[in-house]
Amino acid sequence: MGVRDPWGTMARWAAALCCLAVLAGGCAKKRPSPEGVGGGEGIGEQGLGGSLDRARQGLGPAEGGPLKDVHFDYDSDDINEAARAELDDNVSWLRDNTKATVELEGHCDNRGTIEYNLALGAKRAKAIQDYLVGQGVAAERLKTISYGKELPLCQQDTEECWARNRRVHSAVLGQ
Repeated sequence: MGVRDPWGTMARWAAALCCLAVLAGGCAKKRPSPEGVGGGEGIGEQGLGGSLDRARQGLGPAEGGPLKDVHFDYDSDDINEAARAELDDNVSWLRDNTKATVELEGHCDNRGTIEYNLALGAKRAKAIQDYLVGQGVAAERLKTISYGKELPLCQQDTEECWARNRRVHSAVLGQ
């Protein structure tokens, strides 16, 4: 008879609920303006920043940003050929901007559980981090975070929409 770990399961659920409560509380504090200019109250050391504002407004993360989003196949953290091309452009920018620090944000589509998607988002962000470090970008310049399915760009239940949400967004934190 195996030993059950009810506290481990309960702790994971409590952590997920706390994250949702913090995100929901942050969303209620500030609404995006109709002109598409958002402020946004941050969470954590660096805050949610521009990605949260763009997600609230339904705008793509690449609009106005120097780094391209990298997209993934369904239920995968493998970097495909199209993603490598986007990453090579990002590597060039990072080589030209040696003081820039970047947060690699892992995102998923809305299928699957919160816990599963947080883990998959973390794997995607780590895969991008490993690729960039392999191309000579200093690991100290890169930070990873997973938002799972919590900050979708697109809300529709279509393959095209799900594909837009399966991504790692690279947010420049400082230069």
